[in-house]
Amino acid sequence: MGTDTLRSDAAGGADPAAERRREQRGWYFYDWACSVYSTSVLTVFLGPYLTSVAEAAADADGYVHPLGIPVRAGSFFAYSVSLSVIVAVLVMPLVGAAADRSGRKKPLLAAAAYTGAAATTAMFFLDGDRYLLGGLLLVVANAAQSVAMMLYNSYLPQIAPPEERDAVSSRGWAFGYAAGSLVLIVNLVLYTGHDSFGLSESAAVRICLASAGLWWGAFALIPLRRLHDRRAVAREAALPGFRQLAATVRDMRRRPLTLAFLLAYLVYNDGIQTVISQASVYGSEELGLGQSTLIVAVLLVQVLAVAGALALGRLARRYGAKRTILGSLVAWTVTLGAGYFLPAKAPAWFFVLAAGIGLVLGGSQALSRSLFSHLVPPGKEAEYFSAYELSDRGMSWLGPLLFGLTYQLTGSYRDAIISLVAFFVIGFVLLARVPVRRAIGDAGNPVPERI
Repeated sequence: MGTDTLRSDAAGGADPAAERRREQRGWYFYDWACSVYSTSVLTVFLGPYLTSVAEAAADADGYVHPLGIPVRAGSFFAYSVSLSVIVAVLVMPLVGAAADRSGRKKPLLAAAAYTGAAATTAMFFLDGDRYLLGGLLLVVANAAQSVAMMLYNSYLPQIAPPEERDAVSSRGWAFGYAAGSLVLIVNLVLYTGHDSFGLSESAAVRICLASAGLWWGAFALIPLRRLHDRRAVAREAALPGFRQLAATVRDMRRRPLTLAFLLAYLVYNDGIQTVISQASVYGSEELGLGQSTLIVAVLLVQVLAVAGALALGRLARRYGAKRTILGSLVAWTVTLGAGYFLPAKAPAWFFVLAAGIGLVLGGSQALSRSLFSHLVPPGKEAEYFSAYELSDRGMSWLGPLLFGLTYQLTGSYRDAIISLVAFFVIGFVLLARVPVRRAIGDAGNPVPERI
């Protein structure tokens, strides 16, 4: 990647290395800002809470009827996550192409971040039987998060040279998990002590949801001040929605190895994101665990994910990112299989499962992001990351759909959770077949010594 890509146009005569480090530190803070949404909202509180709201609105057979469609109350949250991805599919490729064409990512990042933060803050008003309001806010927040993360990720090849990518990406994830841990501790105090604060359980949950939106909006100011727009390289006109996605895929077809990696990532990351978004529902509905237990488990995941992200980053420097990711997929498969056999009403075993997830979660995601950044042709960063982001940070659609359908057909969350093993097995096979060194060269990028 050329020197112009790594140098801020606004840097002037400043030391390029110092300016790059300043941008990297600012970049980390977007993970710090938005990961609280992924942790407190998507992973911990919203799934069980929105399910309970839908159950309060359900008929005698346990169904709600959005737009006249019969849906099990227990499947409503999973279907809402899937719907958010349909919205993201329409918006992300258009925004990504516009960002590459104009070179102005920051205004688009700001618009997406604050749309998501506002929708999350509005979840304070989700009470009673307002399940449709909850579904709408979830769709808006998730789609906005998807767009914002696509733009955020596309900065990685611009702010870090090839030899720094794994480390920079891993630090970003570690920042995010650290923030998630910090806020989750505060959430745990508020939720478990809601009576002493004069709050109902519902009010405490709604405050936790809304506070994630306020946190997101406040700390997003730091990256928006430090990141710089670059000169545009791509000049093609952006196309509407699906047409732009199709154009991006056609461009990728000229780089089939990049497309092969993306396919592998979309498969195994669908499994990762579905585990993240549905684990609390599984714990509460199938294992009969209380909300406090779930919060402690997710907090354990967050704390260990900080160490896991940094540790897998170091392993990647020794063994290469691809081998390290493959190892993490084996660990995911074993962990998920063990989750099927967890006894109900046994918090200790759920904590063991959470520890296993935490140790591989951050590293598998961080290294996937950095590895993909090597496969993106210069000037196409946001456009390619729009396709990448379709399956990232809880925006997967096939996994939640399979989870929801399996539960709807069987009535068993155990069957729903074990169905996700297929994503890790297939993803492993697909990734193992990708010759990443040749793929990097075909994309027009320098090949790192170890990848």
